[in-house]
Order: sequence, then structure tokens, then C-alpha cells
Amino acid sequence: MEEIALTRTSGNVTAILDQGASFEGKLTFEGTVQIGGNFRGEIFTKDTLVINSGSKVIAEIEAETIIISGYVEGNLFARKKVIMNPPAVFKGTVTTPSLKIEEGVVFEGASHMPKT
Repeated sequence: MEEIALTRTSGNVTAILDQGASFEGKLTFEGTVQIGGNFRGEIFTKDTLVINSGSKVIAEIEAETIIISGYVEGNLFARKKVIMNPPAVFKGTVTTPSLKIEEGVVFEGASHMPKT
């Protein structure tokens, strides 16, 4: 299993795992990372994770903010919020103080919303 760590750079997006790319392992980063390809493993950040439409992520994810438009399977823990936009498909458990699920999203699982 690979491990990759990314650090903050200038601009809004720190890194992109784009369509056609696959990664398995542990991802830690600062800043905003977009995933457009396939990822399996664990993701940890104090910042933002964006999972684009067409992507497939099977992972345990811990972040401040998680924005999903692709396929995600696993457990999410977001300190600030989770936003799911169509055509997102989510299977698993979400723990966050703020959860927004737009019409057209497939949500199969459970949500826990602790008081902040």
C-alpha cells in the first residue's frame, strides 16, 4: 500500500487525481484535492476534498469539508460539512455537523450529526 503526502501550494487546488488515474493507499494533504479517477484506501486532511463526477472512491475519509459528485463507498467524517451533488452515489456512514444532499443523489447508509 502506497502513502502519499501533499502540502499546500499557491492557488486553490493542491493536487488532482484525474480521470484515468488510479491510486491505492493512504492520502494525506493540506489545501484542496480533487479526485476524478479511482482511489481506494484512506484519506486524511484538515482541509477540503472534492470527489468529481465519474470518479470511484472506496475509502475511510476524514476532512474538514467533503464535496461529492462521484461514487463514494465508505465512512466519512467531516468536521465542518459534507455536500453531495448529483450524480453522486454514496454508500456508507456520514458523521458531520452539516449535511447537504441535493435532489438526484443516491444515498444508501446512515448519517450522524453531532452538535457543534
